[in-house]
Amino acid sequence: MVYSEEIKKIRQKCFLSQESFGRELGVSFSSINRWEGGKSKPNMSAMKKIKDFCDAHNLDFDTLEEQWTQMGKDE
Repeated sequence: MVYSEEIKKIRQKCFLSQESFGRELGVSFSSINRWEGGKSKPNMSAMKKIKDFCDAHNLDFDTLEEQWTQMGKDE
């Protein structure tokens, strides 16, 4: 699974729209849309917010972190 699918999975596990998820993370709807569409990847600050969200909701973050890290190596 690629990082974009993992972000979508995290969002959907909490039954959130892209807009609501963006509000939870303090980022725009368009950022969530681009991440899930694979058009861009979250920066370090956004990854920290996603990690905090996952921790607060008892969701797995490790898979996303591994994929995000690997994507940086592939570029």
